[in-house]
Amino acid sequence: MKKALPLVVLLLAACAGDGAYRTEPLPVEPERSGVIEELRSVPLPSRGGSIAGTVVGGAAGGAAGGAVGSGRGSQAASVAGSVAGSIVGYTLGEGIGKREGLEITLRLDNGRQLIVVQPDGERFAVGERVRVINEKQGLRVAH
Repeated sequence: MKKALPLVVLLLAACAGDGAYRTEPLPVEPERSGVIEELRSVPLPSRGGSIAGTVVGGAAGGAAGGAVGSGRGSQAASVAGSVAGSIVGYTLGEGIGKREGLEITLRLDNGRQLIVVQPDGERFAVGERVRVINEKQGLRVAH
């Protein structure tokens, strides 16, 4: 038992460290606010519509190309149709997935400059006082 006592003490000491069992509240980031200095419309990245467009276009092009001719000519037309369909599908998918966004340049109360890009939806004006909200998706400006 005397040999096991130091091992037990070490295990208990390791478990008593500064771990996940905090009782005091975590520090809360102070709300950031500021004034809008500049607004600019910007395109936002696609939401992946180009991938779906590529797959669907490739399948449709391959099927259409396979219906042409017979034998090796049909196989070649199917491959060419798949490639052409993929290119057309990708291009169409990119156009469908594009969204307009807003680049908002702010002067924060602490004097620092911050640029936030977010989907266009709310209306803002230069000189307007706004809040900066930290969400899972990133920063967002709100009234």
